[in-house]
Amino acid sequence: MMDIGEIRKYLPHRYPFLLVDRVVELTPGESIVAYKNLSINEPYFDGHFPGKPIFPGVMLLEAMAQAAGILGFKSKGKTPQDGSIYYFAAADEVRFKRPCVPGDRVMLRATLLSERRGIAKFAVSSDVDGELAAKATILCADR
Repeated sequence: MMDIGEIRKYLPHRYPFLLVDRVVELTPGESIVAYKNLSINEPYFDGHFPGKPIFPGVMLLEAMAQAAGILGFKSKGKTPQDGSIYYFAAADEVRFKRPCVPGDRVMLRATLLSERRGIAKFAVSSDVDGELAAKATILCADR
């Protein structure tokens, strides 16, 4: 398990763009399970949408990519402090199935599919209470 202190060692993001609260499972070179707790106090809920707050889909995709980034860093034994960074390079087959709202615990899952010449391919998904929220295939570039 990784708490927010350890997560901050593996992701360069900071508030309000750090979107992984905790890692609950991690097998380097294989997969990760993490989560993001959605609180009504988060700044994007004021404008997306007034009276019916919904976690923006692009933020959900970013949260899944951040979980994949942690998996990538841990798999390579690197951190941003080493001068390495994972860039979100592509997203394919993105599907949103369920809106995420304040009060939800969004589970973030990533599986490493392949890695070649510093480009890692991940299958990512998110769910709330076992119900699929989104899924995609993403590429991250290690630079």
